[in-house]
Amino acid sequence: MHYTTLGRTGLRVSVAGLGCGGFSRLGLGTGHSAEHAVRIIREALDLGVNLIDTAAVYGTEDVVGTALRDVPRDSVVVCTKASKPAGEPAFSVDKVIQSLDASLGRLGLDYVDVFQLHAVPPAAYEHVREVIAPALLRERERGKFRFLGITETAPNDPEQVMLNRAAQDGLWDTAMLAFHLMDQVARGQVFPHTLANRIGTLMMFAVRSIFARPAQLASTMRDLAKAGQVPAWLGEADEPLAFLIHHEGASSLTDAAYRYVRHEPGVDVVLFGTGEVEHLRSNVASILKPPLPAGDRAKLQDLFSHLRGVGLEVPPARVR
Repeated sequence: MHYTTLGRTGLRVSVAGLGCGGFSRLGLGTGHSAEHAVRIIREALDLGVNLIDTAAVYGTEDVVGTALRDVPRDSVVVCTKASKPAGEPAFSVDKVIQSLDASLGRLGLDYVDVFQLHAVPPAAYEHVREVIAPALLRERERGKFRFLGITETAPNDPEQVMLNRAAQDGLWDTAMLAFHLMDQVARGQVFPHTLANRIGTLMMFAVRSIFARPAQLASTMRDLAKAGQVPAWLGEADEPLAFLIHHEGASSLTDAAYRYVRHEPGVDVVLFGTGEVEHLRSNVASILKPPLPAGDRAKLQDLFSHLRGVGLEVPPARVR
């Protein structure tokens, strides 16, 4: 495993972080048992993964707590999140603190390393900064968490307006954001500010359905080509990103997607989700590989850097 420092937190973290949400939710989302989910977490730890990211809304905090029960607390970095309750107009101090306390109970921990406000839209940011964050910092003084983070609602903020602002505020220790080979907005909107202010970054959406389902990718390319957003040849190809797979390049499209994100300046941790052990091992192996060839990276930038909102579909929420 390779390790890096998560911004100004000083936390030494694996460059591959286990995401416990997404479509698979450690296998719980595809019908596997809690025991299976615990095995996934244990396997990740055995591979050197030491950052685990969960959330109240994922429904996986219980299995994370079970998996970590006998693990030395200082050997793992645990991140969780509080969301705005569905149907409510805004984040509220009481509900966020209740979420934090409930998360600690499910995890069986006295504190989490990073507590994040989850999926904050641009319109909610001022309220979150002026009202919610000060209340949370008081909870931090009580020892409930070590560092404060924020995550974006990527499909609803394709220009990353919220994180562009948050990354310049100096309030947040970490930021979770979308970045992938067809959604490169963060290169200009976010990374310059997170680097300047030493904000630790957690990458989500490195691999989504568009890169795992060939038919979806081909259909998306056809639509983009018809709209004049990508060259016609991409819309005509059954495997439009096959140029990335060659002897000196990637072994698969998933491999290319993880490697593209991992080596972007400004990226600290690449989160990956899985519900199967072999898939877990494959994902980690790709994240640990060298960068894609410079020519492939340049071609991806030339083809896709102008796109917005492609491949940002979100799995169904699980409300706790």
